[in-house]
Amino acid sequence: MAGCRFVVTSGFLISLDMTCTIIIEGTELKVRNGSSVLYAALDNGFYIPNLCSIRDNPKPFASCRLCFVEIKGQPDPVTACTSRVIDGMEIKLQSPRIARLRKNSFDLLMNNHRLNCQRCDKKKKCDLQKIAKFEHFKLSDTLFRKIDFNLPIDSSHPLFSLDANKCILCGKCIWICQNEGTGQLDFSYRGIKTRISTFGGIPLAEACRDSCTACVAICPVGAFQFKKVSATNA
Repeated sequence: MAGCRFVVTSGFLISLDMTCTIIIEGTELKVRNGSSVLYAALDNGFYIPNLCSIRDNPKPFASCRLCFVEIKGQPDPVTACTSRVIDGMEIKLQSPRIARLRKNSFDLLMNNHRLNCQRCDKKKKCDLQKIAKFEHFKLSDTLFRKIDFNLPIDSSHPLFSLDANKCILCGKCIWICQNEGTGQLDFSYRGIKTRISTFGGIPLAEACRDSCTACVAICPVGAFQFKKVSATNA
């Protein structure tokens, strides 16, 4: 078994170097055994809404709660990012239960996301807009009362800024910062006050003294944004 890769799912040890057959929406597919349902679907042209998943992260955050699917034999929908494929698995991507769960999760995300799409650098490239279009959701139509903490924008760094009012707490910037960057970003506070911050809340310019901008590249909603360079400074 030297050189083989394994994953534990449902109490069983499964080799990642083997393939298995699964069925997604009636289509039979050969996929890597033990891979996540989310990426098995995405890699084969089946879109599942997701905001927090990172392919290289072995422990999915499952924080956005948008990637619900139904698996035959299981009583309730499950998150696709945390579920592993096994041979013979039958997966359903759309149903009234799935739609209801995704809508509730989307509304919770929008509850404290400040909408300013016209002036956002992520306009037309925002994952929230992509999901809203796919699921036929309205960005401004939420079941919950809007919360705006009016947090200050940290524009101290010369290359980028952080507007925590747009943050959806997906955790992607934290993961990339701790694995490939300076390791300065993490969650702070708890409950509805949870936010992305540097350690001790120090300005980005002090915490991130190098030119790493991985957090900007991975942010799905434009909470992190590059600063615009004027022609006189270019």
